[in-house]
Amino acid sequence: MNGKKIVHLGDSELKVMEVVWQEGALPAKQIAVSLTKQFGWNKNTTYTLIKRCIAKGVLRRDEPDFFCTALVTKEEIQKMETKTLVDKLYNGAENKLFAALLGKEELSEKQLKKLKQIIDEW
Repeated sequence: MNGKKIVHLGDSELKVMEVVWQEGALPAKQIAVSLTKQFGWNKNTTYTLIKRCIAKGVLRRDEPDFFCTALVTKEEIQKMETKTLVDKLYNGAENKLFAALLGKEELSEKQLKKLKQIIDEW
């Protein structure tokens, strides 16, 4: 997050961002085509969502061709959304979220090893 303002994206806005994160910078028209194929959205819906993302500071519009570039990475958004979740549901206590995640189901040896690696790196 590195001092960036926390941004909250709705599910549809995240779908727009997914296209840009996967494909890289591209014209809004191409984003609309991709989301029409995936979800049946019309062009106006996609353009409205792109404009919301621009207003929230996560996309930049460049001319010509209404070219869209991501201003945040997927990882930055994941961190922001996780912080919001932890603050909202666990009063900022990450250990409570971690305990809730671990308490839901048995973890495989591979999953436990990955969690240990994350903790060690942290």
